[in-house]
Amino acid sequence: MKKILQNLLTLLTILPAMAQKNDVVSTLDIFNIVTNERSTVLTEDAHFEAPNWSSDGKFFVINQNGSLFKISLDGEKERIDTGFANRCNNDHGISADGKSLAFSHNLEAGDDGWSTSCIFTFPIDGGTPVKVTESTPSFLHGWSPDGETLVYTAKRGEHFNIYAIPVAGGKEIALTDSAALDDGPEYSPDGKNIYYNSMQSGKMEIWRMHPDGTNKEQLTDDGFSNWCAHPSPDGKHFVFISYLQEQGSAHPPMKEVALRLYEIKNKTIRTLCKLTGGQGTLNVPSWSPDGKRFTFVSYAHK
Repeated sequence: MKKILQNLLTLLTILPAMAQKNDVVSTLDIFNIVTNERSTVLTEDAHFEAPNWSSDGKFFVINQNGSLFKISLDGEKERIDTGFANRCNNDHGISADGKSLAFSHNLEAGDDGWSTSCIFTFPIDGGTPVKVTESTPSFLHGWSPDGETLVYTAKRGEHFNIYAIPVAGGKEIALTDSAALDDGPEYSPDGKNIYYNSMQSGKMEIWRMHPDGTNKEQLTDDGFSNWCAHPSPDGKHFVFISYLQEQGSAHPPMKEVALRLYEIKNKTIRTLCKLTGGQGTLNVPSWSPDGKRFTFVSYAHK
């Protein structure tokens, strides 16, 4: 477990430094799972991460240098007013009704600022963020379909586990209790399951559990490090990211990865594309409303 924590802490301290560099080219792409076509929306000689796709299908939300931005389908960029929250990280998500945005913001700056990450909500068009979690660090990952609950990864004591909390705040509920890293929780569109990635088997794989933390089930078991399962709006499949080389519990950037599609009914996996990425590529829910496309970020060195 000590090695797991060291890997994660190293990764989390790398991210703020990487965000300040301009030696990375970031590309916001769309992948169509019906036609297998990949198209580009935006490319910048700068680092940005984690695109959400809005529930009305009209724009994306990304994070960059501590701020959140809207990106139109034709690549126009607009900063979102997050008030005092100027250290937003790559954990953000849009409510099912499209009216609110939840995100994680580091309360303190510096290399150890990640340890003060706290979850907030606010109107998606901008406004004053409302604090949800009292304990830190807390890293947002998903909204329940009814908009009443948030799920997130948090370090409590020595371990990172998955928790749920009412959107209005209150008592958090532990959904996992393990010395192994559990991360990336996201509700299925019918609210009956939460998908997540876990080191419970000894390597990073995709798992599923009921919203109360029961009936945990491992779904992937292969030679890759698998992260960030995002169920499609129709509930038929989920997209996820696979590191082509074993990474242990780490989720580093700038690695060779594949984006893959898991068909839930028949439990088959299809590789969609390969790219340079990892951290920042597919952190957040990113499906189009029609469930035919999703968006992601790939990277290249200048």
